[in-house]
Amino acid sequence: MPREIRLNAFDMNCVGHIQQGMWTHPRDQSTRHGELQYWVDYAKRLEAGLFDGIFFADVVGVYDVYGGNADAALRSAAQVPVSDPTLLIPAMAAVTRHLGFGVTSNLIYEQPFLFARRMSTLDHLTGGRIGWNIVTGYLDSAARAIGIDGQIAHDDRYDLADEYMSLVYKLWEGSWDDDAVLADRERGIYADPGKVRVVHHAGPQYKVDAMHLCAPSPQRTPVLYQAGSSTRGRRFAATHAECVFVNGQKKEGVKEIVDDIRGQAVRFGRRAEDVKVFMGATLIVGNTEAQAREKFEEYRKYVSTEGALAHAAASLGIDFAKYDLDEPIDTGNSQAIVSNVQAMTRASGPQWTRRKLLDQMVLGSRQAPWIGSADQIASQLIDWSAQTGVDGFNLSRTVVPECFDDVIDLLIPRLQERGAYKTAYQQGSYREKLFGQARLPSTHPAAGYRGVRA
Repeated sequence: MPREIRLNAFDMNCVGHIQQGMWTHPRDQSTRHGELQYWVDYAKRLEAGLFDGIFFADVVGVYDVYGGNADAALRSAAQVPVSDPTLLIPAMAAVTRHLGFGVTSNLIYEQPFLFARRMSTLDHLTGGRIGWNIVTGYLDSAARAIGIDGQIAHDDRYDLADEYMSLVYKLWEGSWDDDAVLADRERGIYADPGKVRVVHHAGPQYKVDAMHLCAPSPQRTPVLYQAGSSTRGRRFAATHAECVFVNGQKKEGVKEIVDDIRGQAVRFGRRAEDVKVFMGATLIVGNTEAQAREKFEEYRKYVSTEGALAHAAASLGIDFAKYDLDEPIDTGNSQAIVSNVQAMTRASGPQWTRRKLLDQMVLGSRQAPWIGSADQIASQLIDWSAQTGVDGFNLSRTVVPECFDDVIDLLIPRLQERGAYKTAYQQGSYREKLFGQARLPSTHPAAGYRGVRA
């Protein structure tokens, strides 16, 4: 019997997300991303299809590496304009009961005390269905937007993140006891002051002397996602993450990352099963392979090569506009997404060219789509899960909403027939659905802050 596969819709509150140019397709509705009804309908659709969650990407800068400016990104809508994803979640939660919400937030640019309150608020409003994708950023444009000349060096960002995590754990897990809220109308006592404590934190980067402003939420700490696959990123994931997002490449490479992160987690005193791994994938599904390939060829007509290069240049930290088509590209010491640079090197060899890069961007991104009948794609997902150890897949959109309708109507029934997908939601919070428990386990570093007077 195959393992149960988890599926998240992978999207962003923008026009062009991963597959650049698809917004120009006449059936695509992503230009409606500024309409709340668009997202409400989206949530209903995903929950009716038994998706585990929606995973929101986000950036707080623009893609201005390609050509030294943001012109290409603006022309092609490559993740600009981009709006705040957190404001969508309460409305989407109001029309669903089970759908999880993983939201990306860059801790480098978020004041931890206020951010902790925002996540607790969302956990309350969703009934315990909020997750946080922890990122440390990679765009110099984002750093300049808040008054920093350039982003912090890659590994230093993770050092800062470790302190940030210890601080928000103190707020979420340690400031209020589980039984601090009495709500005693007769005595007029809402909370017991003896069970609410001030957090005193004085570290290299942050200083806080305050109690958490929110009463304990259903999960306390949101479900923790993390998407770094570099050496330093893996160590951070093994320490903190419950769900790790990896990019697809060769099976051997994915398996190595999965095994390494889980192995490190065990060495840090956690359990291997406390870490679930989601792999990014783009699916084009049909009733038959011929139908899927016909749809793929139709989609290809709308690809934006300029948008794809603008996106890749920013995430890899390399201005491809400086190079001719077959000129060797110097990868240098990129401070962008190091794991992306490493993955690209594995895919294209140590010597890149623009031609090699463009050859991979068949649908407007470096993520090559999987194309096939529902039966073929079901087999592919099951095979990847079995051979690499991934638990699920973050499915990036192509043409919305039809790309997710195809997954719901065609693919999920095939997975269910093979016993590889749920037929109903389990009850409980997001973490309970994923791990069978509402709180982080005692083996997680956050648990060390519970009830601590410090």
